Amino acid sequence: MSSSVFDMPEEVRGVQGAWPGGPCPKCGEDMPANVVHCMTCRAMLNSELKDDSIEIPKFVPLPEIKIMKTAKARGHYIRCLGCSEELRVNSKYIGERVSCRHCNHAFEYDEKIERVAMYSNCPHCSQEIRASMKFAGQNVSCRFCDGPIKLEA
Repeated sequence: MSSSVFDMPEEVRGVQGAWPGGPCPKCGEDMPANVVHCMTCRAMLNSELKDDSIEIPKFVPLPEIKIMKTAKARGHYIRCLGCSEELRVNSKYIGERVSCRHCNHAFEYDEKIERVAMYSNCPHCSQEIRASMKFAGQNVSCRFCDGPIKLEA
């Protein structure tokens, strides 16, 4: 089923400024009523419109979607039970006896020891990051590359 200009009600057909139909002023081809551009030469037929009346928006590329990656702690910063100095202990020593390099106090590095912070490498840029234990299990951004990271203690 096709519709034409003649199927329209009279008040719609006679829109003010619309092309009434007839020969194109530029190429002479006969064009039906209510057409904006000539179908042959693309000349503007509606007297109320201008060639640049519709502005084409500037193309803006979307930002790249960053993928959330997990950073597992390579080790922790803890306080020595003897001198209260901060120590950096690798996770491979969990469950073993370690000693402070400042006072030589020996203690077992286990889950009972209070951890001040953790250290890990950013999975996006490989820079070493240090994060307080309050951020363990949370989503954060790398301070070097802004990559989204989920920290695992």
